[in-house]
Amino acid sequence: MKTLRASPLVQPSLPSKRVVRQSFNKAASTYDGAARAQRWVSARLVGGLPPTLIPAIILDAGCGTGFGLEMLGLRFPAARRIALDFSPAMLSHIKQLEYGVCGDIERIPLKDEVAGLYWSNLTAQWCDLYALSREAWRVLWQDGTLAISSLTHGTFHELEETFAQVDDYRHVLPFQSEADWRAALEQAGFRNIQIHTETCVAHYHDLRSLLKAIKSIGANQLGAYRRPNLMGKKAWMKLESLYETRRTARGLPITYQAIICYASK
Repeated sequence: MKTLRASPLVQPSLPSKRVVRQSFNKAASTYDGAARAQRWVSARLVGGLPPTLIPAIILDAGCGTGFGLEMLGLRFPAARRIALDFSPAMLSHIKQLEYGVCGDIERIPLKDEVAGLYWSNLTAQWCDLYALSREAWRVLWQDGTLAISSLTHGTFHELEETFAQVDDYRHVLPFQSEADWRAALEQAGFRNIQIHTETCVAHYHDLRSLLKAIKSIGANQLGAYRRPNLMGKKAWMKLESLYETRRTARGLPITYQAIICYASK
């Protein structure tokens, strides 16, 4: 195992692991019905995998309720699939669980070099990039493939801009950049790093259903400087009125800026 230096970049403040686990445990029963963008990004991540890749063992790190595992099973029917998630409630909703592990992807409770493909869809935004990258490198076989998606700057910008006109609290996580990702992966030892960003815009009938969908996937007001109590009626009416100016023919938009990343060990 190679010796790694301390992380040179200061990363955004992240919510505590306890808060994240509680949020996703609560969201487990509603996640599948609300995870439109998550499924879209997962499909994009699968579609970008090398056509010659045939992994014998896949680790889905931050598997949630398992729809990524299903997509990977269709692409690689002969592969064994390990489901890893921080939330026991999420694991309990996986329909066809082959191997399930409840654990932190920053400290994966598996031995070195256990997988040919390390896969993680829209989980890394909750994590320390350097710890995640080191663990991904550790559990991959030599010449193994890493495929990760995360969220980056511009995600939920409609909410961030609108809330900024209503209060001074943070309502959106401080997402990492492509440069942050490249630095972390290079330091961990990965090579052939390919990173690009794709945009997914979901639409909702009204602001309540939009915010409910975000809450249903566990991504609601986590971290420092979040609002400590419910918004008053006057502030809510102002928020609704401001967001309504963004309405399109398809409804009220919310943007996901997804980082798609591939690398090899």
